[in-house]
Amino acid sequence: MGEALQEHREATLLPKSCRSHRGIAGSHAKLAGCKMTLTTTPAAGVTQAFFCLLLCVPWGSSCPPSCQCTERAGAKAVLCSSRHLEEIPKDIPKDAVFLKLDANSITRIPSNAFRHLSHLEELDLSRNAIEKIDRAAFKGVAAGLRTLDLSSNRIRSIPKEALLALNAKLRLANNPWHCECALQEVLWEARLDPDSVQDITCHTAPREEYVGKPLLQVLDAGVNFCSVRQRTTDVAMFITMFGWFAMVIVYVICYVRHNREDACKHVDYLKSLPSTQGHAETTSTAL
Repeated sequence: MGEALQEHREATLLPKSCRSHRGIAGSHAKLAGCKMTLTTTPAAGVTQAFFCLLLCVPWGSSCPPSCQCTERAGAKAVLCSSRHLEEIPKDIPKDAVFLKLDANSITRIPSNAFRHLSHLEELDLSRNAIEKIDRAAFKGVAAGLRTLDLSSNRIRSIPKEALLALNAKLRLANNPWHCECALQEVLWEARLDPDSVQDITCHTAPREEYVGKPLLQVLDAGVNFCSVRQRTTDVAMFITMFGWFAMVIVYVICYVRHNREDACKHVDYLKSLPSTQGHAETTSTAL
């Protein structure tokens, strides 16, 4: 029975002419001759090599040349730390669970940068030069991502839509943050790492007194950056409405004054005309 199975496996790689005898009833001599023909035929040798490549090459699991791929707790880990990368590699394996891109020179996270990494759980982007993060930067990994490290970059502001859709624990410390309403909403609604939240410091702010202070400390003092923005919006709207109202008043005044001048000119013109009654009296006297 074992020999029959072996013959069956070997026969699957043979030409049609060599598969006329199958199973136990097949002729061993005939099969040996066919195997010799297969080995000595160049085309058959190419076919054998092709099948070997199909069986041996790990399709879809290739590792970027600048990274190292390994196993951690039975899951794929892609290590790209300190590789002088200026952008996120395009050929990260789809089955990556842990991805370390820290200590590089990445300046931007574009939209859909990790969309093909549906198994990703931990992402380390710390100690880069990131300045811009697109709104859809983490689209496709929002559901499964557990940890996202963006600390020690050059981030001043970030679209709240990029982070609020995540369930991951965020590390945002040691960035030159501009303290504003969007950052306040992130602090209130996102899952921040409690060990690093105190290191989110205001590098710039609407008022000089907030600069250099931890954002959490400023908010605990009763400051509300969102209400400041709302007040600014209300003032701008009031000024705009006042401007339109002033324009309407000026238009009405000019219109009335222009009509009054026209009316006065018309009255003067009528007065300058000879009176009909006076003309009739002059005519009767002459007669």
